[in-house]
Amino acid sequence: MKKFLIVGLGNIGSEYTNTRHNIGFKILDYFASKENCSFQTMKLGDIAEYSIKGRKLIFLKPNTYMNLSGKAVKYWMEKENIEKENILVITDDLNLSFGSIRIKAKGSDGGHNGLKNIQLLLNTTEYPRFRFGISDQFKKGQQVDYVLGEWNEDENSKLTERLDLSIKIIQSFALAGLNNTMNEFNGK
Repeated sequence: MKKFLIVGLGNIGSEYTNTRHNIGFKILDYFASKENCSFQTMKLGDIAEYSIKGRKLIFLKPNTYMNLSGKAVKYWMEKENIEKENILVITDDLNLSFGSIRIKAKGSDGGHNGLKNIQLLLNTTEYPRFRFGISDQFKKGQQVDYVLGEWNEDENSKLTERLDLSIKIIQSFALAGLNNTMNEFNGK
């Protein structure tokens, strides 16, 4: 059975649950609730498994906090013997408008500390990532408060549709591959 590691980036703790920075956790939690999967706390993170058409998806929500996400990603890649092209890291992106999607095979960390740590510990920038736009609607010097702030009313009203789309993206990544997924979903 072909295995995939689907990593949602976020911070542990109830105070972060509905923050923009935790969109990776939110997407995996939403997917798991729709498919009746449950997370179990294991080494370096919460893990859930989902099977689809002969493929096993291992969902990982690192419990190392955002800035040390690479430790959990590396551990579970090695433990499950998953190649880097079969991981998908889901993260927030300030450079994209709210709900915009950008899937890439590789790239820079874009100033994102979670991606920076993954890049450091995997010693590569070449791993698939799924960036979810949270926009940059904050005043100079307010970035931390913005990303750690909760979704506003307008964002909340549109979030379910974006979460449903995110499930389709993850399934497509496992079933149709990265290139087909990029072609179908980028810019949506």
